[in-house]
Amino acid sequence: MCMQTHGHGQGERALNRRQFITMGATTGGMLALAGCSWTPRNAAPEEDDAGGAAANTASSEASSIDDGLVLVTGGTFAMGSPEDEPWRSDDEALHDVTVGDFHLAPKEVSQREYAQLMGSGDGNAEIPVANVSWYDAVSYCNALSEKEGLTPVYSIDGEDVTWDLSANGYRLPTEAEWEYACRAGTAGPFNLDHSLSADEANYYGHYPYEIEGNYFNQEVLDVQPGVYRGEPVASGSFEPNAWGLYDMHGNVAEWVWDWYGSYDADDALDPTGPQTGALRVNRGGGWNDFAKNLRSAYRASLTPTSSSPSVGFRVARSAILGEGTVGGRVAQEAVGGDTLVVFFSWSGNTRQIAQVVASQLGVESVELVCAEPYSSDYNTCLDEAQRDQNQQARPALATKIDDMDRYGTIYLGYPNWWASIPMPIATFLESYDFSGKAIHPFCSNGGGGLGQSVTAISKLVPDAHVGQGLSIRYAGGDDMPQQVADWIEG
Repeated sequence: MCMQTHGHGQGERALNRRQFITMGATTGGMLALAGCSWTPRNAAPEEDDAGGAAANTASSEASSIDDGLVLVTGGTFAMGSPEDEPWRSDDEALHDVTVGDFHLAPKEVSQREYAQLMGSGDGNAEIPVANVSWYDAVSYCNALSEKEGLTPVYSIDGEDVTWDLSANGYRLPTEAEWEYACRAGTAGPFNLDHSLSADEANYYGHYPYEIEGNYFNQEVLDVQPGVYRGEPVASGSFEPNAWGLYDMHGNVAEWVWDWYGSYDADDALDPTGPQTGALRVNRGGGWNDFAKNLRSAYRASLTPTSSSPSVGFRVARSAILGEGTVGGRVAQEAVGGDTLVVFFSWSGNTRQIAQVVASQLGVESVELVCAEPYSSDYNTCLDEAQRDQNQQARPALATKIDDMDRYGTIYLGYPNWWASIPMPIATFLESYDFSGKAIHPFCSNGGGGLGQSVTAISKLVPDAHVGQGLSIRYAGGDDMPQQVADWIEG
């Protein structure tokens, strides 16, 4: 309604969202055009002449499609996290961002929806789909657009994907849109006024927010440890956020459009992220993540060809169509060289797996040993390792690999500690140049799978090729060698 004089029905060029926001920002600092206001979703609606709430209607024909998506009214918000937010990462720099109106699905794409459209089996009607790559997600968006008679958003040419801003079809939300929608007007770690309990979201409920430093003083926690379901549950099992969106925290994390990279504070109007990259972002955390990784600002990333049992997606549509295209990728050439197995092990579980990996590959293995090893006593080691985790310490390594340039492929093993990598692994990754090298992660775990360990590795070596990870429960059973063989072959 605000922009009908610029709409397709008049035969005139539609303004893109960036132009619309910019024009609004230059008229007295208000997001307005031709007397129409752009009201943030959490602000009180204006009254029209008849005394009712004035509608904030998108300008393009895309807004008239009745498909059950929620119209998220745009606005300005603080994206990222303040420096005093517990467990924040350096890649969450707080900065103001403005997004335009967009449509977002209230629920994650289900297994059945994905299977019926993509022809991969029946699936469950309500359980969100997972184990899909970023490329699978954008392909689904295009297929759904074609099914509904809309213009596909993405042009897919091998690994090159371009977003047509003028297309009215389905797409992934941008990272900024996702966080804006997740927060629903809030500014804290979660979109509630308190920490998430396991009754309010599906995550590794044994580990609520800030438990890492309070194992022996849990009465100070905002919420107490709860159930760990160990799998995704039906979408809609928990209350939605204030804007009617379900599972923005937990269940499965969600692919978004953006390449992973540092925020650009100068690109604050409908940002679409870096133009190139090696990793794509996913948001929200999943059923096997600790609460700290469900925070509204937390950024996870994987290579776009990777998949995870706790990563899925939900679809979006533009409410205001734009012009031009967005896209690009880094065409990195993997370096040549030999293969090496490198691992860190405390109890011996990872060591057993690493020995099998090295044997099947027919290569050497190197065990990472700390200059000051963790205690062999479990409780003491727990304190020491947790201290390093809380401080994001980089414990010195006694192990040195003098000829790292010789190796182009690294199989990297570790135990899953607190849904991430042990800090000695971080020390190793920051000690050498992994640009162009291929890293294949594998971990032993007590039930959390890979957790956020692959994301942690990817962030530390963004110029490496981080492949699909393998998780083995403890040291594995009789079938562990076959699991390793299937992973190596795959």
